Amino acid sequence: MVRAPEKRPLMSPKLLTPQELAAVRDEFAAAGQRLVFTNGCFDLLHVGHVRYLQAARALGDALLVAVNGDVSVRALKGPTRPINNEEDRAEVLGALACVDYLTIFHTERVTELVQIIRPQIYAKGGDYTVASLDAGERGALEAVGAEIRILPLVPGKSTTGILARVG
Repeated sequence: MVRAPEKRPLMSPKLLTPQELAAVRDEFAAAGQRLVFTNGCFDLLHVGHVRYLQAARALGDALLVAVNGDVSVRALKGPTRPINNEEDRAEVLGALACVDYLTIFHTERVTELVQIIRPQIYAKGGDYTVASLDAGERGALEAVGAEIRILPLVPGKSTTGILARVG
């Protein structure tokens, strides 16, 4: 008897394609609601991430998190990262009540995603300023009319700090 291949568990029902998310955004806009968009590696989820995501969610009616794929994390953070693969990171984020939608992207910048999804609000952590955002990303956000919000960091809470302590 030939055995069927094992099915891989679904990462998260919140995980959608950029095109599906563009349709979600249009539904929100038609209902007078606002979609908040953020992105990041979220390699080792910690309290700083959770507080940031909760604050981002409070800015609108739903929160979309774009998770850097493994190749882009390596390009941004170095050859020893990510610690957790993109599927695992998306699944963990999807388990958070404050995260409504997820997508995984494989470029270093979210410029193309912004152009496709057209979020009403873009949130970024306090290690950035509007001026220090990537010029292409900032241009795409401005072109789609997204409000850019910089949220405060949680002092002393970072993946890099955690890795330094355990390394």
